[in-house]
Amino acid sequence: MAFGSRPSRPSSSEGGRDGRGASREDRPPRPPADPVEAARQICLNQLDHAPRTRAELAAVLRRKGVQDEVAEQVLGRFAEVGLIDDAVFAQLWVSSRHRGKGLARRALTQELRRKGVADEAVAEAVDGLDPELELATARALVDRRLRTTAGLPTQARVRRLAGMLARKGYPAGTAFRVVKEALAAEGEEAELAFDELSALDDE
Repeated sequence: MAFGSRPSRPSSSEGGRDGRGASREDRPPRPPADPVEAARQICLNQLDHAPRTRAELAAVLRRKGVQDEVAEQVLGRFAEVGLIDDAVFAQLWVSSRHRGKGLARRALTQELRRKGVADEAVAEAVDGLDPELELATARALVDRRLRTTAGLPTQARVRRLAGMLARKGYPAGTAFRVVKEALAAEGEEAELAFDELSALDDE
């Protein structure tokens, strides 16, 4: 043996040993995971990131291969103890998305339906949105964008600003009214043809 060299150690794979003298074959088998506990942990991990609807959690469990009966058992228990509540979720979603993004009833309704919230809970949540607050929000949105349209022809300004409100879920009539008021304050007379007004509701 050369000076300074260390005696070689048997590798952990020699003889099927794991380095602690025990053969891999001798280890006790790992007990199978409890499917209910596994599903429960998946849901808790999801809820740690953000509130979820029951339908969203069900979709995650399905993607991860959790059986439907197990998913229903876990989701039912979560609903019983209040960890998921679609009605509360919808109310908080409406408040947050209206305040943060300026979304109106139509856009909020579409978002909640995509998240699997039942129509009754959606209607109750969006009906709680104060119409005066909704109108004030529309005006604030237009005021913020008005300067970016300066220099454009009046009709182009109308289409751009009203289209922005339409995409946020405001009815065409409301969108045009708010834009017309904002432009009138600048001395511009705004008009919009009936077919253009109708097209806003289709956006």
